[in-house]
Amino acid sequence: MSDPRNPWSPVSRRQALRLVAGAPLLPLAAPLAAAAHGLGEFEPGEPGSSVRYRFGGMAAPDLTHPADMARTYVASTLTRQAGRGRPQTWRLGYETFFLTGQAVSDGQGGTVLAGACLNIDGVPIVDPSDPQQRPFFSDCPDGMSLLALPGARSQRPHCHRVFAVVQFEYVSRNRAGASMYGRLPSSIAVLALDQDRRSGRLTLAGYRAVDTRAARGLWITCGASLSPWNTHLSSEEYEPDATSIAANTQFRAFSRNLFGDPDAANPYHYGHVPEVTVHPDGTGTVRKHYCLGRISHELVQVCPDRRTVLMGDDATNGGAFLFVADRPADLSSGTLYVAQWTQTSGQGPGAGRLRWIELGHASSAEIEALASSLKAADILDVARTDPQDPSYTRIPYGGTTQWVRLKPGMERAAAFLETHRYAALMGGTLGFTKWEGTTLNARDKVAYVAMSYIYKSMTDGSTAIQVQGPVAGAVYALELRGGQTTLQGRPIDSDWVPVAMAAPPALVGEDLLVPDALGNRAHADRIANPDNLKYSERMRTLFIGEDSGAHVNNFLWAYNVDTRQLTRILSTPAGAESTGLHAVDELNGFSYITSNFQHPGDWESPLHDIVRPTLDPLVRATYDDRRSAAVGYLTLAGRLDDDAEASDGAQGGPGRHEERDQARRDRS
Repeated sequence: MSDPRNPWSPVSRRQALRLVAGAPLLPLAAPLAAAAHGLGEFEPGEPGSSVRYRFGGMAAPDLTHPADMARTYVASTLTRQAGRGRPQTWRLGYETFFLTGQAVSDGQGGTVLAGACLNIDGVPIVDPSDPQQRPFFSDCPDGMSLLALPGARSQRPHCHRVFAVVQFEYVSRNRAGASMYGRLPSSIAVLALDQDRRSGRLTLAGYRAVDTRAARGLWITCGASLSPWNTHLSSEEYEPDATSIAANTQFRAFSRNLFGDPDAANPYHYGHVPEVTVHPDGTGTVRKHYCLGRISHELVQVCPDRRTVLMGDDATNGGAFLFVADRPADLSSGTLYVAQWTQTSGQGPGAGRLRWIELGHASSAEIEALASSLKAADILDVARTDPQDPSYTRIPYGGTTQWVRLKPGMERAAAFLETHRYAALMGGTLGFTKWEGTTLNARDKVAYVAMSYIYKSMTDGSTAIQVQGPVAGAVYALELRGGQTTLQGRPIDSDWVPVAMAAPPALVGEDLLVPDALGNRAHADRIANPDNLKYSERMRTLFIGEDSGAHVNNFLWAYNVDTRQLTRILSTPAGAESTGLHAVDELNGFSYITSNFQHPGDWESPLHDIVRPTLDPLVRATYDDRRSAAVGYLTLAGRLDDDAEASDGAQGGPGRHEERDQARRDRS
């Protein structure tokens, strides 16, 4: 399949940003850190002041060294060049804060189980299938934010106190091996971290679970982002269908484990955006925003105006949604929109222009009150076969066709509690499949979105989106503009409205007609099923984490938006998904990339049939019989001494890196 071309030109208007150009991207060992400081600030584009970063790639691990396939494996490099100075190149590494299921410090003289699943009263939930009656803990750490707070103090000398918020999406299985997906409440924790002032190294000092009672518990928390006002914006994915909730055994199990009663949980209280505020003492509080639409929230991305919110909708027959808050740094009220797609290309992943439909305005308090008082039958009628009644409207929903009739006066309730159905009724294009990560390049006014799989409603001709693929997915670039009006003719009060989307050729997966020697069903040197996205303004680099059913190992990639070079920088254990991605440009003079993984050894057939016999014992031995997963971050593992090698690293030459990777293995 030929590469699609971007049908719209790069945005010319650039917002002036002041970036700190002090330390390299990642924390250094103490002797190197001192040499890297003191460059001050610079304005992008000033002669002689630019700092460029390049990642040197690594080969995908293979069965020649099976241990590399069964762990977090990093053999990539980072090169930094200031102006016309000599490039400096470092080897990258990876460090963990903990594996889930480990006992870690609570920061108060005791220990706590990392990733423990807690009921509404904060009590660990015991696995009834376990003869030893041990509590559940998650093997699926996901969204993560790293931040600093004024007034927070470390007890260690020469350290700053910083914090991370990490959420635990679900538990894959119980001790008996039965699936527990969505049957347990998601937990979320604040990590107190000591940041060494000289090296930037982060050390876990305390782990505090966030009390979720104010949010009525959390449901399948997936990706996350850090708001411009320094809070952790979480997500609740795959909103439970309120029209068939009585027969939903998954949701009833969730309610029983959370509240002790299978009928206690209300589906309209889930599928929203939780916001976690961290306090200097290492505790966190959460509140849930009900006015951003009840969809399959992958994550939200707030724009620099501190009002405009771009959203991922990880669903089949999902939509492109936009929220504009009434006030900066306050998501408690605003206006919700859905996009209508006009296709401009059907080649490959396709391209299109976006116009917007206003769905409604509300406050979170208003919608929460409606959620607490209404049932689905109060809002709309839903038929799953054609009722032969013209008062019903045919819509796509969750990979199926439904017929819907709105109850009189229920427009606001439908807009914010039955958002997918109402958006389709209003003319929105509900045809996207698994719109996942969303991030922002503010300087160029471009957003990036991960369409993890391009299939089903995007390729079967059932919606206005009619593209070719690939099933391996793509990352789209979205042009953002101001001065837009809705299809109803009303102005949209934002300068950050998506108006067009297309996939850069380097960010399109490639399906394989025949699997390769390891079993990969998508080309191993291209992205496959992108999920987590984060952008570094300093690095001019888009980071892409995979959740692939086509790669034997999922990878973390770095894509330079200026050179358009894509580089593999990390490999997760086979069967695991790359999660927890956060690119932090500056935190007390250092920059970081956080990276977690979830469900190692989650074997699929035929994808893992070749590697499973070799890798399964290694994964089980390292990750508690496949029950644990890592929370951690990338580091600089050491300086490359050979100038010629450093030059190769700056260019990212894959052949030289493969040779160096092999030489390191031979030496070890």
